[in-house]
Amino acid sequence: MGFAITGIDHVQISAPRALEAQMISFYRDILGLTPVVKPEELRARGGAWFQVGALQLHIGLDPDQGPLPRSKRHVCLLTNDLAAARRAAQRAGLAIEEESQAEGLTRFFLRDPAGNRLEIGSRN
Repeated sequence: MGFAITGIDHVQISAPRALEAQMISFYRDILGLTPVVKPEELRARGGAWFQVGALQLHIGLDPDQGPLPRSKRHVCLLTNDLAAARRAAQRAGLAIEEESQAEGLTRFFLRDPAGNRLEIGSRN
């Protein structure tokens, strides 16, 4: 083949432009992710980037539309304190859709303001 995929640099999720402020607040204030300053040439597009360990999570904005259709596709975010993450989600009024243990993770699922499904997991 001549080349090899060696890793993942970032993951991008999408949100309607009308939910931009809610999405930034959700990922920054509720999940506690660290914002990354976007390159100058991309700032006019809106959205936001966040650092998550060695990777980045990007929020891209789509034309205004309603929340995304329900789907099982998701991003899994790891935490060192699943109970504290669950309490933060509950304090924010987020519905926990499912809790289980699989693939070496104890985990729960929730949705962000745009309807993106998130798995919050811990290997502890």
